[in-house]
Order: sequence, then C-alpha cells, then structure tokens
Amino acid sequence: MIRVRILLFTGKGGVGKTTVAAATAARSAAAGRRTLVMSTDPAHSLADSFDIPLTPHAEEIAPNLWAEQIDAQERLEANWRDIQEFVIAFLNWAGVDAIEAEELSVIPGLDEIFSLTDVKQHADSGKYDVMVVDCAPTAETLRLLSLPEAMNWYIERIFPVERRVVKTIRPLLSKLTSMPIADDKIFAAVERLHRNLDGVRQLLTNERMSSVRLVMNPEKMVIAEARRTYTYLSLFGYRVDAVVVNRIIPDEVNDPYFGKWKDIQAEHLETVKESFQPLPIIRARLFDREMVGLDLLKQMGDELYGDRDGLELLHRDEPIRVRKRGEVFVLSMRLPFVERSELDVFRKGDELFVRLGSYKRNLILPHSLQRLDVKEANFVEDRLEVQFGRESQESVSAGSRGKSERGRHG
Repeated sequence: MIRVRILLFTGKGGVGKTTVAAATAARSAAAGRRTLVMSTDPAHSLADSFDIPLTPHAEEIAPNLWAEQIDAQERLEANWRDIQEFVIAFLNWAGVDAIEAEELSVIPGLDEIFSLTDVKQHADSGKYDVMVVDCAPTAETLRLLSLPEAMNWYIERIFPVERRVVKTIRPLLSKLTSMPIADDKIFAAVERLHRNLDGVRQLLTNERMSSVRLVMNPEKMVIAEARRTYTYLSLFGYRVDAVVVNRIIPDEVNDPYFGKWKDIQAEHLETVKESFQPLPIIRARLFDREMVGLDLLKQMGDELYGDRDGLELLHRDEPIRVRKRGEVFVLSMRLPFVERSELDVFRKGDELFVRLGSYKRNLILPHSLQRLDVKEANFVEDRLEVQFGRESQESVSAGSRGKSERGRHG
C-alpha cells in the first residue's frame, strides 16, 4: 500500500478552519503532490473557499488537486440501510408510527461518522500523496473520532455472544412471537460497519501517516475550546503536530481603533504559547480581503508555512507509552489541561478505563501489564502515569487514590 500523508484540521466554528485547510491543500498541489481535500463538515464551506461548485465525489479542480464535499446522507444510506430497516421493523412491531420509526432509526451524528469512511477508501486507493480533511467543528469531530474505539469494545465482547444466542433461539422465538429477530444479514452489516470504522481509527492514529492541526483565533473562549480538544484528542491517541492561530492583526496596522485589539491578541498569543508548547505555533495574519479562490489560497498557504514543508510531521509525540522503571512498569498518557478532580482511572480485568468528563476510553492492556496489578496513578506534569507491579493492590482511581502532582497547565 502506498503511504499517504493525512492532515486533519479542526477547531471551533468560525475560526477559519476551512480556509486554512484549503490553503494547505492548494500549497501542496502547487508543489506537485497529488492532493485531495475533503470536507466532513456539514456546513460545506469548502466550495465557498475555492469559489467553485464541488460534488460528493472527488473531482480534479486544478492540476494535482482534487476536492469533494461528502454527502453525509449518501454515506448513511450505504452504511446503515440494512441495520436501519431492521430497527424500523422492530419499532413498527412495538407500535411506533412509521414516520416516527424512520426518524428514530437514525442516531444523531451517524451521517457525520460515516463520512469518515471516505478517508480510508481514498487512502487505500493509492491515488493521492496527500489528503487534507476539513473536519466538523470540535465537538462533532471528537464524537466522530472516538466512536470506532467504543464500537470496537462492543463488537469484540458483546456482539459475538449476541450473535450466538440469537442464532440458537431464533427458531423458538419465531414460533412464539412476531417480533423481528436479527438475521445473519443484519449481523454481517454490523460487522462490515465495524471493520470500516476500525480501519479509519487505525489509519488516523498511525503516527507515520496522520496528524491533527488545531485552528484557533486569539480569543479567550476559542483558546479554551482548543485546549479541551487537545486533551480529548490525546485521550484517544490522536497526534496533534501543530496549532494554527488565525486572523492575527498585522504589526503594520497602526489605526488607533485596533490598538486595544492588538494588545488583547498579544496576551492571548502568549497564553497559546504557554499552553501548547512544545507544539509548533503557526501564525496567520488577518488579511485585508477574503481569501477565496485558488490563487489567494496558495498565497495564504505560502505565508502560513514559509520555508517549512507544511506537509511534514511538524512535531512527534507519544500520547501513550509504556516503559519499565526499576521494578515497575509505567503506562504514561499525555492528558494536558486536566484537573485531578475531572479524571477517574480504574482497572477491570485486562482493561484500563480512563474517564474524562463525558468521554471514556478503555485501553486493552498489553500482555506485559495484564498479569500485573495497578499500584498507583499520578500526574507528572501533563502526563497521567499508571504504575503496574507484582504487589497485589486493589484498582486505583485517580480521583480518589494515589498522589497527584499538578501539571504546568492546571
């Protein structure tokens, strides 16, 4: 398989995320790389950035540059229809009105989730050197990126049991009730969906291929949102290799009206620097026009990255690593900007559960740790460190046991 470079851009709505993604793609294509830029954002502003119509399928819009705005409904039909028909039949049997059953059969956000399956399809095709993904705003992106792992847990543990049980009792139930019972077609559809989403997860957590870039404006609320996003991306093992601070008022602007704004932005830029080091901080000035169209986007891309190759991995990090330290093994996970009270860590069987706010990740422990017991969990700067040893200890919760050292960022 030809290795492709995948860059995902995300950020709070309205920060210029789509423009930055489009500018990066335009620069990549101008450098001779076969580049695909795609949008999973339901707002579909990618076409506005290039100032040309885009379709739900990849089409060449300039030399070495392809673009698509994914039709989420179309992907939903392709991935969910078989399962949806069963859900509708079950709801109808339960007395739910046909129209209501149709609406209830689609889980909110599913269409956006299936949009990600295009990423793997294009990566596997070998047609492109670079893929630039304009993701949905941060909350939706986090939901999209965390689902494959959550579904993976269900498929590996619960799903096989369900399938065996249903196969065994189907003949009996079919005689006793008219209730729809899932058949092999439904289970096959679920397995196919799982394979697709798990393939996407493996692709996007591949440190040699994929990384995320956070786009923000120098504003207090936007920076706070970016910090939260960085934490959750780290929780699920996605690598952030740079942050882009967009719409900075240039030094040459001397109008007194902007003087106060420049002072405020300078304070916020210092906060960004302190918060996200050692990540590279890419600055983009506030232009005196809308950066629309291929020529202006390429100009913006050149200013963004300067002499750097904007497509290379700009920062290497290990969100999760395991090291031996003396007589113990230490599982270390980067969780920046986390308060001790926000976090809960516990062990159950061969899994380690990490809960952070409304997000929970379950890690299948490597064999070297499965036979050991959790000794304690500590914060060391911005990393959660869980120690495993041979001494028998009860599972530890970071919210209630173990010493904690406050990180640099709180």
